[in-house]
Amino acid sequence: MYGFEIVDKLEKIDEDIQRDQLKYHSKRVLVSKEFTFDAAHHLHCYEGKCKNLHGHTYTVVFGISGYTEATGLMMDFGDIKEIWKEEIEIHLDHRYLNDTLPKMNTTAENMVVWIYEKMSDALKRRDTGQQERVEFVRLFETPTSYAEARREWMELE
Repeated sequence: MYGFEIVDKLEKIDEDIQRDQLKYHSKRVLVSKEFTFDAAHHLHCYEGKCKNLHGHTYTVVFGISGYTEATGLMMDFGDIKEIWKEEIEIHLDHRYLNDTLPKMNTTAENMVVWIYEKMSDALKRRDTGQQERVEFVRLFETPTSYAEARREWMELE
């Protein structure tokens, strides 16, 4: 009636599909993962509400590209999460950003470049052979306002 089908037989590796069939292509692909964190900050040399201490629930979106390995996977989403948790989020979540980030005005524009650099450095250290690279990082300061760093901009300058 609805076009749904119950699977009778679960596909088995080396019987129904061979290992050399797992990788479908050799193209560069992009995976994306999103995270949120809460933090406080204030801006220097700014005449507006943001000169006062205040907080945001930020959203970070990573776009990471690379080539798939033998099983058809480029990068496990759990690996992106691990880098985020261990190397980036610890400096951001429930923190006073003016204390935990390098000396900078904690604008979204400055922060997104710092986040990009942290993820890019972590990927270079992994050296998995998939040629993983950060294509973009988007940092939402509010649900409708974000700053973005893109690979082509970061590598040119």
